[in-house]
Amino acid sequence: MPKLLNESEVETYRRQGYHFPIDALSESEVASFRKQLEDYEAESGGPIKGEMRHRSHVLFTWINEMIRHPKILDAMEDLLGPDILCWNTSFFIKEPHDPGFVSWHQDATYWGLDSSDVATAWIAMSSANRVSGCMKFIAGTHKQQVRHDDTFDEHNLLTRGQEIAVKVDENKAVYVELKPGQASLHHVLLFHGSEPNRSDERRIGLAIRYIPTRLKQAVGQRDWATLVRGKDTYGHFLPEYVPKRDLEPAALAHHKMVSEEQVRVLYRGTGKKAYRA
Repeated sequence: MPKLLNESEVETYRRQGYHFPIDALSESEVASFRKQLEDYEAESGGPIKGEMRHRSHVLFTWINEMIRHPKILDAMEDLLGPDILCWNTSFFIKEPHDPGFVSWHQDATYWGLDSSDVATAWIAMSSANRVSGCMKFIAGTHKQQVRHDDTFDEHNLLTRGQEIAVKVDENKAVYVELKPGQASLHHVLLFHGSEPNRSDERRIGLAIRYIPTRLKQAVGQRDWATLVRGKDTYGHFLPEYVPKRDLEPAALAHHKMVSEEQVRVLYRGTGKKAYRA
């Protein structure tokens, strides 16, 4: 029996490649998480950026808490099975009236994993709607990998500014409007993107990428992940550092090492050696 999603919702996810919304975080939880993010940003002098946006669960205790949230993991277990790793996290933040956007793409294009049996939980930490630049999906496009072109557009929030090379029919776009604390789930091959934030408020989202323990990295020599539910009998991924305090020196050192390895995979063939600022 499914734990959070019903059988119809699981079947719809398999057919369409997505499901939303899920009421993942309570009002008080999402408010607390957002406050901790913005407290860090105030102390550091500006919005979180660069490599700090990625694998942030290694650096911040509250993100480590979020990736283990029971409701999120119950939904992931319905889709991936009982043995689950958190492979990565990424912030997607658009400031008010920011030109930043996400081109139509498939997540799996440059990740290097040996299977597409991967699901992303995208957690809204603020309202996400059409005005603020919520995600948009094309249903049923998760069946095969298609070619992408790299643009490195300065306003594209993706690492390589990658975009699907074939024409995408915008008329078929499903807009993923979420309230703070709600989440959407999407398959790693689903066509998705988002438009600039035309609102007066920040649009803050955290993407959490989950994989079953049987997967492995097929491109990089090493990769890391965090076991968040069940058992890992495969050992394909090295265990990530679990922070006891925010930004402790051991976490920062581990994060730097892992980020450098991941950049080699994500930017392979481009000559780039660091995340975009």
